[in-house]
Amino acid sequence: MGARINSAVDSGIKSELRGAMQWLVGEWQWPLAGLFAAGVMLAMTPVMFAVAGWAIALVWLQLPLYMIHQFEEHHHDRFRLYLNKNVAHCDALTPAGAFWINSIGVWGLDIVMLYLAVFVSPALALAAFYLPIVNALTHIREAVARREYNPGLCTSLFLFLPLCMFALWRVSLDSAATWQDQLLGLSIAIAIHVAIIVYIVARVRKLRGVSTKMATA
Repeated sequence: MGARINSAVDSGIKSELRGAMQWLVGEWQWPLAGLFAAGVMLAMTPVMFAVAGWAIALVWLQLPLYMIHQFEEHHHDRFRLYLNKNVAHCDALTPAGAFWINSIGVWGLDIVMLYLAVFVSPALALAAFYLPIVNALTHIREAVARREYNPGLCTSLFLFLPLCMFALWRVSLDSAATWQDQLLGLSIAIAIHVAIIVYIVARVRKLRGVSTKMATA
């Protein structure tokens, strides 16, 4: 009897998880869900400044700021479609790939950085600021090179660069961050972007290899 109950519970949990992933990724609702979460977090931000101080609050603030950026990028699947059409020239970035890159690579990183800032030192959380700054520079470089708008450009210019650079300066000052702390934060941000590029390039090569085999078959 107990085994049947446990099996039914496990089956129910798996069904709920599948339903959640279908809603988030299959129906592409995660950018809007992120925007909603960002609104809630921004409403709580004054409390964070009052209770935790500037350094912790500025680390906290990076996640809702990035969620707003992600909404500009990914609402209506704009960024993935833009990248596949104009950069990869194939379906290199899948919907699931885009979701996991943004959830683990951004949300996951910002959560880890917040824990480091609170329980160790804000100086070890500088990657939370370097990640959006590096991301903004990639959007700007792409816009200059192609002389056109790309999804995420506006928030890169008017949200990431001014606010994240100020936050980086303020937290570095308050935490007496060393050049080693700066290098660590910048290296983490660059490593995440390099990992994404490597993933996209590998996908392009794989898809082109499949196309070549089909053409010669």
